[in-house]
Amino acid sequence: MMTQQTLAMIWDHLRQMNGITLRLIENLPADQLDARPIPTMRSPKELVVHLYANLHYTAEGIPAGAFKEWDEKALCESIRTKADLVRFATESWNAANRAIGQVTDAQLAAMVATPWGTSMPGHFCVQVIRDEATHHRGQLFTFVRALGGDVPMMWDFEHNAPEFQPKAHATA
Repeated sequence: MMTQQTLAMIWDHLRQMNGITLRLIENLPADQLDARPIPTMRSPKELVVHLYANLHYTAEGIPAGAFKEWDEKALCESIRTKADLVRFATESWNAANRAIGQVTDAQLAAMVATPWGTSMPGHFCVQVIRDEATHHRGQLFTFVRALGGDVPMMWDFEHNAPEFQPKAHATA
């Protein structure tokens, strides 16, 4: 069973991964947010919205006991510029981070209702967040590279913004 202690270790790694993901978003060419580098897949903007909406609402669902459905299409329509996309990702991370900071051991063990008529344990929601963040971050690396942007090394946590660096480096 997952505990707050285990959650803290997982979340710390996600925090560092998020720093690189934000750097990837910053490296997306501003005129390519709606491009389709792979025709049958989401655009870069749709991918970022999917990744961060999932992160935000699933994290908030754990302490709430249920997470709400989100409208990715409407969220995408509200984002017009790269600055809007970066702001959306940052605000979503901050909301998720606040929610995860409230999670108790009991909430990790409790069932969390989904908007689709199912439920899952809180600790499984954490795994969903980690899996979604990991594979969509990989897609984003591919998109940025395909669209001509620079990509950081995927484990280059030391060059993240201070709040996303490894704790030993962030406090040194």
